[in-house]
Amino acid sequence: MNKNIVIIGAVSLGPKAAARLKRLQPDARVTMVDQENLVSYSCGGIPMFLSGDISEPEGLITNNFQTLRYEKYYTHVLDVTLLRNTRALKIDRQKKEVLIQSLPNGKQEVLPYDNLVVATGKRPKPFTVPGFDLPGVLDVYSLKNAAAVKERIVKEGVEKAVIIGGGFTGLETAQSLMEMWGIQTTVVEMSDQLLPGYLSLNMAAALRRHVEDKGLIVRTGAKVLRLEGNGSVQRVVTDKGTIETDLVIVATGVEPNSDLAREAGLEVSPGGAIVVNKRMQTSDPLIYAGGDCVEIPNLVTGRPGYFPWPSLAQRQGRVIGTNLAGEKAEFKGAVGNFAAKFFDKSVACAGLNIAAAGREGFDAVNIMVSQLERAHFWPVKDFMFLDLVVEKETGTVLGIQGMADSGDGLVGRINTVAAILESKPTASDIGNLEIAYSPQFSGAMDIVNTLGNYAENVILGKGATINADELQKILHDKDNKDWVVIDARFDHEAEPYVQKNPGIWKNISVTEVLARKDEIPRDKKIILLCKTGERSYDFQVVVNQMGIKENYNLQGGVLFLWRLGVISESGDLGD
Repeated sequence: MNKNIVIIGAVSLGPKAAARLKRLQPDARVTMVDQENLVSYSCGGIPMFLSGDISEPEGLITNNFQTLRYEKYYTHVLDVTLLRNTRALKIDRQKKEVLIQSLPNGKQEVLPYDNLVVATGKRPKPFTVPGFDLPGVLDVYSLKNAAAVKERIVKEGVEKAVIIGGGFTGLETAQSLMEMWGIQTTVVEMSDQLLPGYLSLNMAAALRRHVEDKGLIVRTGAKVLRLEGNGSVQRVVTDKGTIETDLVIVATGVEPNSDLAREAGLEVSPGGAIVVNKRMQTSDPLIYAGGDCVEIPNLVTGRPGYFPWPSLAQRQGRVIGTNLAGEKAEFKGAVGNFAAKFFDKSVACAGLNIAAAGREGFDAVNIMVSQLERAHFWPVKDFMFLDLVVEKETGTVLGIQGMADSGDGLVGRINTVAAILESKPTASDIGNLEIAYSPQFSGAMDIVNTLGNYAENVILGKGATINADELQKILHDKDNKDWVVIDARFDHEAEPYVQKNPGIWKNISVTEVLARKDEIPRDKKIILLCKTGERSYDFQVVVNQMGIKENYNLQGGVLFLWRLGVISESGDLGD
């Protein structure tokens, strides 16, 4: 007997589950419904649509061979019935039926099922400050809404825009507005940093400096109080001032769209996500769910997590399709692996950052290194910054993040560590990871290995560290008498810094440290630095042998100070 399969939701997971099932069980009868007109699209391409790299919404709906994934495709290629503009109103688990309604004509009908797949996705978190419903207040969490934003820009001639939310969606949207449309754009973020929950404070500060250099206006630590306007939004009023605008894009995050499942009596988590097992079955074994409406295990913390990401929905869809066909497949969970490019800089992260580790109850430390991502003698090369989060007691790696000019190289390194995070690797494991070596791709000791080795040294007490923001406070303390900076670079590199920061900045090259070790002050707390932190660590070994306990190696080196604007390349202090 051929099974009746009904799939509610046709953006990412639904189509993948349908395709996988039909390949394994071609005689299954599959009906897929979605309340939107734009379906089966690549969510990750929305910023490209906004920027104009993709001119029409259909550019995200075509497959690899340029065929629109609409009714004709699903009928003639997969033998799947696709019902667009059709809303699922109710799930009757006793009768095993779904009540649906055609939105154009209001007609209702019942779809019987043997198995049901709930792929209802996500929706924007509630944003209900006064004025939230003014015309010109939109979001870009769906292709339909992104098309509305683009239409407003074209028709209304938007000159200024405010994006509320400094996460991935907010920053990617800001870049699209600026590069394609030349719109003066301001990002308002309630947290004290960009990409909260993903990057460390210092890494986020470096990113902020980069996007501000590109013209983006950033206001962190600002709470939106209300939106104002006469007939359309014109002002965003925050607790730190008012911003004039022609357009507001709300990018404050998403939540699971699980109302239909809850009303059907399926188990839903306190956070509103549908609860599923490893086979992606809900509390009703005949009903599967996946994608942005479910919670899955966080493989780093071991607790439930929420990961609304298209790549995970695709993989979960394949698992569901396999199980619908009578085979056995499991989805273990996720570590949270993200990447994006903002203007000329790429960022990527996996697992927990240091703040998230603390919130999850881990006693952890984060270790940063900067290093060339190719061999030092290769003619074309860039510096990369990586940050590893490690549990102090066990040395277990909890997360990694990074920033670089070379996006492919960065994502490759992050993916390498992300792939083993569920196995609870230690810093020593990271130091010994086998990374493919060729001078045009990496050094013989890759930056990933350096990062693991450095973290292991810190965990074992072989070298204390200091962060860039901590050094900045010391440099700006006019009453400082306790600290001295020892620059381990060559004389010509350090000279401008010594001249412009007398009293606190001293130069002893690492090549002279043994000959000049008597010049190392014993009555001061010592900050050791060089361009990347490598030479200063060698210096630190000598200082430790001298018995000077309060010495700290600067994470990321002078190179990262430049990126943050803590100090200029000519030796002047930043703001």
